[in-house]
Amino acid sequence: MALASRRIKQYEIDPAELEKSLAAALGTVTDAELSEQLHSSVKDITPGQIVVAVVDSVDDRTGMVVMDIGGKSEGSIALAEFGENLPKKGDTFEVFYDGLDENDTAVISKKRADRLRAWERVSQKYKEGDEIQGICGRKIKGGLLVDVEGVNVFLPASQVNLRRTHDISDFIGEPIRARIIKIDAERMNIVISRRKLLEEERQKQKEFLLSDIQEGQTRKGVVKNIADFGVFVDLGGIDGLLHITDMTWGRINHPSEMVALDQEIEVKVLRVDTERERIALGLKQKQASPWEGIETRYPVNSKHVGEVVNIMSYGAFVKLEDGVEGLVHISEMSWTRRINHPSELVKSGDKVEVVVLEYNKEKQEISLGMKQAETNPWDLVEEHYPVGTVIEGTVRNLTSYGAFVEIEEGIDGLLHVSDMSWTKKITHPSEMVKKGDKLRCVVLSVDTQKKRIALGFKQLANDPWMDHIPNNYHVGDLLSGHVTKITNFGAFVKLEEDLEGLLHISELSDHKIQSPEEIVRPGMKIEVRVIRVDTEERKIGLSFVHADFEENKTLIDQLEKDKSKPKEANDAVKPA
Repeated sequence: MALASRRIKQYEIDPAELEKSLAAALGTVTDAELSEQLHSSVKDITPGQIVVAVVDSVDDRTGMVVMDIGGKSEGSIALAEFGENLPKKGDTFEVFYDGLDENDTAVISKKRADRLRAWERVSQKYKEGDEIQGICGRKIKGGLLVDVEGVNVFLPASQVNLRRTHDISDFIGEPIRARIIKIDAERMNIVISRRKLLEEERQKQKEFLLSDIQEGQTRKGVVKNIADFGVFVDLGGIDGLLHITDMTWGRINHPSEMVALDQEIEVKVLRVDTERERIALGLKQKQASPWEGIETRYPVNSKHVGEVVNIMSYGAFVKLEDGVEGLVHISEMSWTRRINHPSELVKSGDKVEVVVLEYNKEKQEISLGMKQAETNPWDLVEEHYPVGTVIEGTVRNLTSYGAFVEIEEGIDGLLHVSDMSWTKKITHPSEMVKKGDKLRCVVLSVDTQKKRIALGFKQLANDPWMDHIPNNYHVGDLLSGHVTKITNFGAFVKLEEDLEGLLHISELSDHKIQSPEEIVRPGMKIEVRVIRVDTEERKIGLSFVHADFEENKTLIDQLEKDKSKPKEANDAVKPA
C-alpha cells in the first residue's frame, strides 16, 4: 500500500476515499501483493534496454516528467533532459530502462537513450580511417571532446594541429574535420586525429608545390615560425626558409623587426632542392641591389659621411646608405692615437667622415678609412720638429733598448740607451728615467716614411770625451777607483761620477786566472794604471798588475789568505 499511497499523493487524490474505492473493487490487497503485481507487469522489460515511454504528466514546479513505460510501470525524468523540445502529456520518447529502485520505481533516462542511439548510428556509419566532422566541445584532461552527430569523441591535444598548439581551448565551439584513428566498441569510445588529416592534405599540397615551384617565382606564404637566423614561411604544403640575410639589403638585429607570426608575405624563390624538400626564399631580392652602380656612387678616394651601425674588436661598420656598409679597420681610424678598441673613438649612431679605400663588388665589401679624411700629422713632423729642435715630452713607455717619449698626442720619439749619457754604462733605461717623467731632449733625426723620431738626452750637454776626459786622463796615470761590476772578461772601475774604465782580465794578474773574482770583488777600492784612452770608442783601458802600488799587493795577499780559510769565514775583503 506504500506504493499506492505515494502515487496517490502525486496526483493529489484523497487517500482515504481512494482506499475505500480500491478496497471495494479489489478487496483487501497487501503491499506484498501489490509489489508482486508491479514486478509481473515489467517482467518482459530487461534492464539495460531502450523502451518507448509515454508522457503521463509534466510537473513544471518540480521539473520532473512522469513517463509510463507500459504494464503499469512508471518512472520520472528531469525536464532538463528534453532540452528545448518540451514534452506534453501523451508524447512518446525512447528512454533507457535501468531497472527498479528501492521504491519499485522504474529508473529511466532519455539522455542515455539518445546517447546510445547516437552511438549506434555513428558506429555503424563510420569505421577506423574514415573522415568525420564535428564541433569541438569542452576541454578535458589530455585533449578535447568533439560532438560528432551526438556522440562525444576524443581528440588528443597532440593531434589537434600540425604543430603543438599552445592553447587548445581556442578550438572550443569551432567545427573541425578529422580522421578516426581508433574505435573501441566495448567502451563506446572513439579517438580522432585532426593532425593526421592535415598531414595527408599537406602531403598532397607539398607534392603539387614541388612539381610547380621554380626559382625566380614570386609566391605568397604565411609566417609560421620566427628564429634568430630567419623565418619559416608556409607556402602551402611545405615551409621555405627566409634567412635573415635575405630579408633586407639593410641591417636588422632580428627577423621579428620585419615580420610577425601568421602574417602573409610575398617572397621570391631563390633556390629549390626537391630531393631534400628545401626552399630558400628572399624578400630583399624583390628590389634592386644597392650594390648596383656602387663604383659610380662611391669611387675610391671619395669622401662621404656615414653612420656607425656596429662596433667590433677589429673595427667599426659604417652605413653609407641602406644596404651599403663599409668597414673602418681599427688601423685606419687614427694617424697617431694608439687604439685598443674602436669604442675609444666612436659609438653606434655616430656620424663620421670616411674615405673609400677600396671595394669588392662581388663580395659586397667596402674598406673605409677615417684617418684619411684628416691631415696626417706625420707629414708635418719634419716641419714642426727639425733636427736640432729641443723638445719637452713625457716618458710613455720603457723597453730594453730605450724610452719612448711622447712629443705630442700620438707622436713619439725614441730615446735610445746609447743617447742617454756620454759616459755612464747604461744596461737598462730605467737606470736613468721612469715612466711618466717629464724630459727635455734634442731631435737627432726624423723619418716620416717609417714614422720615427730619434731623440737624444746626452746631446744637451757637451761631450766630455772631446775635452774633459782627454785632458784629465793620460796613458800611464796612476788612479784610485772602486770596482762596480764584474764580467767574465774583466771588471769595471768607477773613476769619477758616470765615468768607468775597463780592467780587462788579462790586466788583473801576471799569471792566468779563470775569473776576475780571484783578484777583485765589487765594491773594492783598488789602484790602477791608465793604459789606453780611446776618444772615438769612448773607452778607458786600465791595468791592475802594472799599478805597482803596495795597496794592491796587500789586497792580493789578503785574497790568498782568504782562499785558505773555511768558506763561511771568508769575509776578509769587504767593499770600501
